[in-house]
Amino acid sequence: MRMQRSPELTAVLGLITCICVFHTTTAIDIPLEVLSHINIEQLPTITAQSPSSLIAFPFDESFPMTCEAKGNPEPEFRWTKNGQEFDPSLDPRLMKEENSGTFVIPNNGNLTEYQGTYRCYVSNKLGTAISKEIEFIVPHVPKFPKETLDPVVVEEGQPFTLKCNPPKGIPPLQIYWMTINLQHIEQDERVSMGLNGDLYFSHAVEKDSRRDYCCFAAFPRIRTIVQKTAMSVIVQTKKSDMSPESANAILERKPSLLTPSTATSETQLVKGEDLKLECIAEGFPTPQVEWVKIGHQLPIKAKVENHGKLLLVPRVEQEDSGKYMCKAKNGLGEAVHYFTLKVEEPPEWVIEPESQLSMIGSDVLIKCSASGTPQPTITWRVNGELLQGAPAPNRKVFDDTIVLRNAKASDSAVYQCEASNKHGTLLSNANIMIMNLSPMILTKEGEDYSAVEGNGVMMHCNVFSSPPSTITWSKDDSSESVEGPRLTIHDNGSLEIYSVEKDDTGQYTCLAKNTEGSSAVDAMLYVKDPTRIVVAQEDLQILIGTTAQLSCLAEYDKSFSNDFELLWEKDDMKIALNNTENSRYFVEDGILQIINVSHRDQGVYTCVARTPVDRDTASALLMVLDVPDAPEYLVLSEHKSKSVKLKWIPGDDHNSSTTEFIIEYEESQWEPGNWKELLRVPGNHNSAVLKLHGHVDYRFRVSGLNAVGRGLPSEPTERYKTPPAAPDKNPENIKIEGHLPHEMDINWEPLLPIEHNGPGLEYKVSYRRQDVEEDWKEHMVKRHSFVVKNTPTFMPYEIKIQARNHQGWGPEPKIVTGYSGEDFPSAAPEDVAVEGLNSSVVKVSWTRVHKDKLHGHLGGYRINWWRLRSLVASKKSHGDKHTLTFPGDQSHATVPGLTPFSEYSLIVMTFNGRGNGPGSHPLNFKTPEGVPEKNPVFRVTDVQKHTVSLVWAPPLEPNGILTGYLLEYQLINDTEEVGPLQTVDISNPDTTKWNLRDLEPVSKYKFYLRSCTTVGCGPVVSEECTTTLETTSTLTSTLGLSKSASPSPPSTPRSPVTKPTRSTIVPALLNFSSAVSDSFANISWISGGEHTEFFIAYMNNREGLWKISEALNTSKTFHIIDGLDPGTEYTVRLIPNSWVDNSSIFEDVITTEFAGLASIHGGISTQGWFIGLMCAIALLTLIVLIACFVNRNKGGKYSVKEKEDLHPDVESQGMNDDTFCEYSDNDEKPLKGSQHSLSREIKAGDSGDSLVDYGDEDVQFNEDGSFIGEYAGRKEKRVSAEIKATIQTPA
Repeated sequence: MRMQRSPELTAVLGLITCICVFHTTTAIDIPLEVLSHINIEQLPTITAQSPSSLIAFPFDESFPMTCEAKGNPEPEFRWTKNGQEFDPSLDPRLMKEENSGTFVIPNNGNLTEYQGTYRCYVSNKLGTAISKEIEFIVPHVPKFPKETLDPVVVEEGQPFTLKCNPPKGIPPLQIYWMTINLQHIEQDERVSMGLNGDLYFSHAVEKDSRRDYCCFAAFPRIRTIVQKTAMSVIVQTKKSDMSPESANAILERKPSLLTPSTATSETQLVKGEDLKLECIAEGFPTPQVEWVKIGHQLPIKAKVENHGKLLLVPRVEQEDSGKYMCKAKNGLGEAVHYFTLKVEEPPEWVIEPESQLSMIGSDVLIKCSASGTPQPTITWRVNGELLQGAPAPNRKVFDDTIVLRNAKASDSAVYQCEASNKHGTLLSNANIMIMNLSPMILTKEGEDYSAVEGNGVMMHCNVFSSPPSTITWSKDDSSESVEGPRLTIHDNGSLEIYSVEKDDTGQYTCLAKNTEGSSAVDAMLYVKDPTRIVVAQEDLQILIGTTAQLSCLAEYDKSFSNDFELLWEKDDMKIALNNTENSRYFVEDGILQIINVSHRDQGVYTCVARTPVDRDTASALLMVLDVPDAPEYLVLSEHKSKSVKLKWIPGDDHNSSTTEFIIEYEESQWEPGNWKELLRVPGNHNSAVLKLHGHVDYRFRVSGLNAVGRGLPSEPTERYKTPPAAPDKNPENIKIEGHLPHEMDINWEPLLPIEHNGPGLEYKVSYRRQDVEEDWKEHMVKRHSFVVKNTPTFMPYEIKIQARNHQGWGPEPKIVTGYSGEDFPSAAPEDVAVEGLNSSVVKVSWTRVHKDKLHGHLGGYRINWWRLRSLVASKKSHGDKHTLTFPGDQSHATVPGLTPFSEYSLIVMTFNGRGNGPGSHPLNFKTPEGVPEKNPVFRVTDVQKHTVSLVWAPPLEPNGILTGYLLEYQLINDTEEVGPLQTVDISNPDTTKWNLRDLEPVSKYKFYLRSCTTVGCGPVVSEECTTTLETTSTLTSTLGLSKSASPSPPSTPRSPVTKPTRSTIVPALLNFSSAVSDSFANISWISGGEHTEFFIAYMNNREGLWKISEALNTSKTFHIIDGLDPGTEYTVRLIPNSWVDNSSIFEDVITTEFAGLASIHGGISTQGWFIGLMCAIALLTLIVLIACFVNRNKGGKYSVKEKEDLHPDVESQGMNDDTFCEYSDNDEKPLKGSQHSLSREIKAGDSGDSLVDYGDEDVQFNEDGSFIGEYAGRKEKRVSAEIKATIQTPA
């Protein structure tokens, strides 16, 4: 038998801990897993209840009085109203819910009878729980009383108060003073409303007189506003018979308080409420109110409102308690009031009673304590009854603790603790259950746990038992409990392992034991590799409108292949990836792509690599770059006649600092709507002083510039018009030119319209000779140019130009110097000499022209030269004219790019701004020999087993006397090694083909050919081929061995034309002729009797591409080539079927007629008069040529005078292609034996190389008529010797 504990054991009992496993602050929840195995009775527990105050607002349909609970057995409900039993089921108007204590009061009648304080009781056989008291409040509709109010009569300067006295109602209450037209009464330091709703006037003034002062009281919770009867105020002013000085005077007086009316007052507030202290004073002048806290600073959170008359301290605490003082003062004195604030507190739990599950025979302690001001009173109940009404022999009360000694199952009950003071009440239910139960493990058997190496893991063992069980854990069927610094078994039975290692993998067993029995459960732990982001995106700056890419690459345990996720978050919110057309987010291979980036995309992006057991994250800041936003709030200040200050607030720079602000202006007179840049200021400035012009109506705008670009401009400012003023500047960029020898043109850049500074702008042009003493000549003009006539040629002048408008003259102008008009130079350079530097470069020297002969600014010297002939040929063939210009005062120059071994002629002249002077006497010179050009044709024509035949054409420009050819070859089979280079020195320059012998069969060779003179050998040309396996009699065509891809017929240089080949086709074709129209040509021949095949090839000489006809037979006597371009030169060749030496049997150059002329020519050529005219022209031409030939045989040059006698009319000088009237046969004569058709177009001969042809278009003569123009060249007609490609000769 247990001994009775003495009171002295109270201190020991305080150390006894309650024995329980599951508990909450309000109830014991037995898990459903336990209830599914055994039926355990539970005390009733309230799960839902109405608030402590329930207001019946008139606009609500019904008002539920809630009381829900649970328990085992099912609890029963009962209610009390105002401490008396109340059964809702007896009132048919109340709606009751089944198996619930809740009833509903409908809003369909008189609710006043339901007003009162309710409490719900929930009971079963184990005990009773009670709810808080619930007050049901039925508000009445507040109303002002109907009353008749007398007018308030007050003398001017005296204080008065308008009373509101609002009706009572559901707080909060809001009071407004307005007129009958709902206009607010203006409040200020003189007029203000107090906390009680009264309107106070510190002194009356005449304007206070009115009849419609209305007080409105608003109750927002019941949606009601009520109005007090309007009040009338009459302010009596001083009598009119008083002196003017005293008629409107208000007697000054010191302040006194209208409210509060006493010297001191005391205020009590509950902690958390707002403190509102007010002092409203009267007096004249209007008093000012100050606030202090005696002995302390005012609280930091304190605010002064209502023009200083109200002190507000929100949410007061204990430290806000103390003494406060208000002081109202003016110049005549002061009035004070002292407030004493006490802050009290409603009850708060210090120890709230807890529900407990205890074993039979244990001692149970129930503690309950609360704090508050004043100190709350503690009241204990058991099952809803006061302890005094339900005594128990084993229950003792010690202050705030109840002790149940040697508790039995029958001691199970619901204990209520209620703490209350004048500011509120707290109620708590504690379910005390006394029972014994063997361990029940609620965690599932065979649970699998995965943990990441290095992280922690928690394996659960949730046990329900009474008394509490002892929990042990073991591993892999071991009987010993697991231990170690990394392992902890928590009170709830869970095993926690810190910093998991691979060796921790295995099966774990949880064993729970108490006095009633034991139970065990197994769990499996797997240790995984950690998830780790190995490639993380760094912070990124991206241009708006582009695509941003953020990368993320992670490693994870391979067992999670199907469970691994890579997610993206923006600002801690998951990014939705819908992969639709409108989606701007795409993820592929860990890369997040954001399409068309905008400002809302800026933020922190987080890559989340996640498995079921761990995760890793990496974040990066995405900053969107854009041009700056437009500046705002532009303000003009410091307005002056020619300047104004502009201020602005910069816009957002979008992560790229603004480097500059661009200020633009627009004016309304000259170019309205056209904005122009005025000024740029650094990006750290937000103001600028703008220099302006006079008489301009300005407005301004500002835009920002950063590394991305220029942002949008701001809204423009208001307009600012400056007054007119004299010009600030004179014209600039004055140019003095002389287009004619006796005139001087003065031009200048006019002032911009905005620079006029006012109306009536004009310019004063002043000029005078610089080298003589004379006065300024002045002219007023409105345009920006002036011509001075009758000036001497190229003389220096001083010029100045000054602007003027109606307001006055511009500043003193600067003097500039210029020259009057220039004339052509009158002398040519003398002592012209040529010195050869190498075979293609010469140095030309001369004596400078005297400055008196320049008649202008020296521009420099020009050298014109042209090629007379190649020293290889016996005839002269003029080349193009070439010109080099050498600026400045030069006496020598270098002429490059000459053809070696040639004869040239050149002249030198000077030039100024007007043009070229006369040319020097032509000087002929010769260039020395050089190396030849590259051979235009080099081909393999026949390939056998041991031999190869090569053919070539001589260079177009031998640049000297050919001495022979250097032929080299070597074996180049498809290996890295090549055979030795073999050399064949061909000393006969007329040789154009060669046979190489003793070659390796089926081997690849490369052949190199260079042409040589006495100076050396020229550039190399190469060809490749592969020898055959066996010797054949068939000749290999060039096409099969050539690397060229463009088909073209075999050819030789057109100048001179190759003679017919001794082929079997020669006797088959006799006479050749051609007839040409605008779009076709008829090639005809006479057959020699043998029938042989051949081809016709033709080429547009401008394009350089050959076309070949189908195979033709000599039995046919003509072939028509159609589809030709009008007015175009073509080369036509006849090629044999089987040929050896790369030669054509016929070649001719034809020119098609221009469209529409063929029929005219055909008709004219048959007319007799036309034939006679042609014969006369031919006879005259023959006479001229004979004269030239005779003159040439005299030797040397002829004088210019003789040439002028021969050709008095420059434009009628007809000359052929040879130099200085020499005659030679045409290089392109047809083959002997062939004839041209009479219908063929007769081609006019080109003019020769007269000095007129080689001079400038502006031909000049000296006073004696001698020629002084420079030489100009005619383009030399050349026949291209280069073969574009080869053709495969048909078999």
